[in-house]
Amino acid sequence: MHARLLARTVRGMETLVADEIRERGLGQVDLIGHREVHFTSSDPAAAIRALPTADDVLLVAAVIHGIGHTKDDLHRLTELGDLAWAPRRPLDVSATVVGARRFGRYDVEDALGAHLSRMLGVPYHSRRGGVRPPPGTTSWRVTIEGKRATVAVRQGDRPAHRRAYKRASVPGTLHPPVAAAMVRLAGIAPGDVVLDPCCGAGTLLMEAATSGAGLVGVDRAPAALGAARLNAAGFAVSWIGADAGRLPIRRGSVDRVLVNPPWNRQVPAHGTLATDPACLWSEIRRVLRPHGRLVALLYEDDCLPEDWPVEAVYPIRISGAKASIVLARYTQ
Repeated sequence: MHARLLARTVRGMETLVADEIRERGLGQVDLIGHREVHFTSSDPAAAIRALPTADDVLLVAAVIHGIGHTKDDLHRLTELGDLAWAPRRPLDVSATVVGARRFGRYDVEDALGAHLSRMLGVPYHSRRGGVRPPPGTTSWRVTIEGKRATVAVRQGDRPAHRRAYKRASVPGTLHPPVAAAMVRLAGIAPGDVVLDPCCGAGTLLMEAATSGAGLVGVDRAPAALGAARLNAAGFAVSWIGADAGRLPIRRGSVDRVLVNPPWNRQVPAHGTLATDPACLWSEIRRVLRPHGRLVALLYEDDCLPEDWPVEAVYPIRISGAKASIVLARYTQ
């Protein structure tokens, strides 16, 4: 049975998610929109489980055309068709409205939520005023972009970005779909040695845990390493307490480096990086094998040294902040 699916993405990662859908044979990409990729899959259950670069993957209930700019246009959201298949559980709705309108997201959520509640005979929990829905609700989503409204429903109890391995966290922990995109872009092969010199809670390496590579995480903070070990329970990862500016790693012994440097944002730089940030890049260059690859998450004012040959840059936004996933290759 073919089904229409909607992958929600980090802003700027729409093309990366679409590429993963195509490359992994998860379906036919139909449309790339604002933080969304629409695709058709012959195995929707598998596609929902197998798309780590997506924030969430939902089943499309309806695509409604002709949505205008006034509140009166929201009555079109009742044009959902047959809902006999829909879950009969209390529900919540979250909305995204792209562009200027004479209504807000809560108006959209309440219009759709009230209709679904009547049709399905279940309570609707509004998010208006910042109220969080209680556990156990079915989450619906509506996106209005141009004159099109896409209504979709989550099939599981939690969004795809909430990983089962994530038992512990620390400030500055990387969003798992961004980490998954960095892992894919690194082109990791079985047997590679992969290093994260600022590993934090281990998210980057956990996203690479099934790659068949040897994984090494370094952090100078004991709390971060404790969280990383807890998250990696059952996986073969080497965790090392050390300074990222003085890595206890042999020269030319690493194939791939994945890194989300602290740079005094959510997490202040400590140790050598606090006084000499550039030493991180010289240490990475030292431990990489010739033609090894670096994949780094850099924010708006950050950049690699000029002598690093950059292969590609993917601008994204994380919690509203401008950032980029940067690919570079070490050549002697």
